[in-house]
Amino acid sequence: MKIDSKKLELAMANSCLSSEELAENTGIAQATIARIKRGSQEPRPVTVGRIAKALGVKVEDLVS
Repeated sequence: MKIDSKKLELAMANSCLSSEELAENTGIAQATIARIKRGSQEPRPVTVGRIAKALGVKVEDLVS
């Protein structure tokens, strides 16, 4: 599943969360969040779900 980095950044801005805060809220390593944002790592579906839940959006709102 591919996360659209622009959509992720927009959702993070709407939630007023930094990458560090998103990592803390999801239990996902900050380095992993950074790789997902850069597009160099494709996250597992469960990871996408955890990110969407922490941001208060639907998974469909993050994927390209």
